[in-house]
Amino acid sequence: MRRHRNVKIVATLGPASNDYDTIRALHEAGADVFRLNMSHGDHSEIKVRHDIIRQIEADMNSPIAILADLQGPKLRVGVFKNSEEELVEGADFRLDLDDAEGDVTRVKLPHKEIFDALEPGAHLLVNDGKIKLRVKECAADFANCEVVVGGTISNRKGVNVPDVTLPVAALSDKDRKDLEFVCELGVDWLALSFVQRPADVEEARELAKGRAAILSKIEKPNAVKAFDSILEASDGIMVARGDLGVELPVQNVPPIQKQLVRKCRAAAKPVIVATQMLESMIDSPMPTRAEVSDVATAIYEGADAIMLSAESAAGSYPIEAVTTMNNVAAEVEADPTYTDIIEASRKSDGKTVADGIVSAAREIAETTDVKAICCFSQSGTTALLVSRERPRVPIVALTSYESTARRLCLSWGTNCVMTGAVNRFKDAVVAAVRAALDQELASTSDKVVVTAGVPFNTPGSTNILRVAPCEERLIYANQSE
Repeated sequence: MRRHRNVKIVATLGPASNDYDTIRALHEAGADVFRLNMSHGDHSEIKVRHDIIRQIEADMNSPIAILADLQGPKLRVGVFKNSEEELVEGADFRLDLDDAEGDVTRVKLPHKEIFDALEPGAHLLVNDGKIKLRVKECAADFANCEVVVGGTISNRKGVNVPDVTLPVAALSDKDRKDLEFVCELGVDWLALSFVQRPADVEEARELAKGRAAILSKIEKPNAVKAFDSILEASDGIMVARGDLGVELPVQNVPPIQKQLVRKCRAAAKPVIVATQMLESMIDSPMPTRAEVSDVATAIYEGADAIMLSAESAAGSYPIEAVTTMNNVAAEVEADPTYTDIIEASRKSDGKTVADGIVSAAREIAETTDVKAICCFSQSGTTALLVSRERPRVPIVALTSYESTARRLCLSWGTNCVMTGAVNRFKDAVVAAVRAALDQELASTSDKVVVTAGVPFNTPGSTNILRVAPCEERLIYANQSE
């Protein structure tokens, strides 16, 4: 299914989007990638959703990417005798390993690894940052704190520790089981929560064994500090603004978002901007003006994808939410200012032949009457490099590997087309021309730019470019290839 926009839309599935008709309607409305949230639903429910997506993919002959979002370790306080207590600013409050039910003076924090990492002066945030505690003194089994920001604390509320690197693996036992399950199902992307260091990404990659690409969620201050090395270890990035906005001052999030998007683009790795993009559409058929501006900002920044969470998973208007995102994207990308911003922010440190080829392809396409850039890409590398260029003309990514076509559904501007295996560049040119015609991106009187790597089936070998006529007989007229 050809989209009339370049940015991709990720829609989370859940109780509000759990059947064939709804999921198909979401895809038709604009969802390019479906997110399976492993925090909600057991394996049987996840499998049902996965199978429905693959059925829709077959019925519509349209590659669809599936992103499995692993839960990550959850740090929570214990339970209270009265279910909840009111903490007052300036009061003392103790966190410890005692199994006794909590009260207004203390509660169990069943995570020894937190106590091992804490130091006096560190802060702990409870219940999405609504309560803030400062550590006064601590040891291996307790932390005596001062209540900096008070509020209601209740059973099993989440805890964030923004000031220290926790000796906690990004993958819990549950995550490892979930990872193996979804990789066997055949998902295309794994979203890794609680990433703090590149080693977290490498552990997931080792377990995935090439069955899925690894996308790191940036939601902790330490991940921002180590971002360059995390990006290098990852196949893609999610700017997870929810937890990031809890652990950092909220005013820090917009510039961080902009910086991370630019770095991902320069590295030719897809980046998703996520969390609370159309939050009001959980209950309303119309978004707020501020939410529309937030979505537009991510598109103007050059993000590969924008994501819906509860809006499509549990909201009352999932299809309307996707439609709204699609409409905002189309309007923004039609704005001449959008092109100016995207081109002004174009940056690449690459110095390889492949970098030069895709840059030349973009320049040729934009300075002549070429209708599309067609890249033959078995591993996806060529398509990612072309996507990084953010050309003004459509990108047709051709591959004979279903897994590559699906993964590329997350990348900006890529129209993914399955084709047969080729052994000669002329065969790739013919396949590219046919795809451009089938996608109605060109007519037989037009031309397209074709890029590929020769010899074929060698990742990262992009080394050839041709401006090809869309009339096949003119291609075969040249018998030298």
